[in-house]
Amino acid sequence: MKLFYTGPVVNAEMLVVMLEKHGIAASQEFEDPDGPDEGDLSRPAKVFVPEEEYDRAWRLFYAEREDEL
Repeated sequence: MKLFYTGPVVNAEMLVVMLEKHGIAASQEFEDPDGPDEGDLSRPAKVFVPEEEYDRAWRLFYAEREDEL
């Protein structure tokens, strides 16, 4: 697995769902696994994707879209 994103858990959860909709098996974990889990949506989290899917995931979410011009 390769690190794909680091940011608030609210964004990480949405990203995992969107990646799965594109057939990419992503996973997430908290940046500090020992921190208190009090429902803090801004708590830092990491999203991982399989190394062989990293380039495709990057193109889906970070590449400029020519069809939007």
